[in-house]
Amino acid sequence: MTDNSSHDTDDVATDGGRAADDAATDGGVATGAAQKHSDTDYLGAEVNILNPSTPYMRDHLRIVWTGFAIWVLAVWGPVTLTRLAPGPMTSQMPILGFPLHYFLVAFGAPTSALILAFWYSRKRDALDEKYGIDHATGTESGSSANVAATDGGSDE
Repeated sequence: MTDNSSHDTDDVATDGGRAADDAATDGGVATGAAQKHSDTDYLGAEVNILNPSTPYMRDHLRIVWTGFAIWVLAVWGPVTLTRLAPGPMTSQMPILGFPLHYFLVAFGAPTSALILAFWYSRKRDALDEKYGIDHATGTESGSSANVAATDGGSDE
C-alpha cells in the first residue's frame, strides 16, 4: 500500500509537454473567484470529501450533502414512521382511499426526487455563476485547440 500522507509537487508531469493553461481543470472556463485555483492539479490531487481543498468544492459538497439529507428523509421517512406509528400510517389517515404510508412512498418519493433534481440544478448553476464558470463558451480566451471540457478534462 502506498503512503498518501505526503505529496511531492515537484514530480508533477505536464501532460505530455502540453502547456498548463491549455485545459483548465476547474470544470470549465476559470474567471473571477475560480481563477485563484487555476493552477491546482485536481486530477493528480488526492480527493477528500470530508475536507475539500477549494472553496468551490466545499460549496458544491454542501449542496450535495444537503440534497442527500433531504432525499433520505423523503425516502426513508415514511418507512420509519410506518414502523414507529403503524396505526396512523396504515389505516387512520387515508389519502384518496390509500393508506398514508403507501401514498407517501408511491407519490411523495418520486415527486421529491424530481423536485430535488430541479433544486440541485438551480443551486449548481448559481454556484457556477458565483465562481465564474461558464459552460456555454467552447473556448478560453487565448487558448489553442485544446479547450476545457465540463468534466475537467480536455476535448479531443
